[in-house]
Amino acid sequence: MKKLLVLAALAAVGYVAWQKYAEDRDERDLWAEVTDTFE
Repeated sequence: MKKLLVLAALAAVGYVAWQKYAEDRDERDLWAEVTDTFE
């Protein structure tokens, strides 16, 4: 049972980290698109 809880906690942390990474990536893409139009 303890292993299942650890696995669930790791999955939750991994999911949150992935969401943060995806959000940052999307924001960088947006800024790149906006700033590239002024060149």
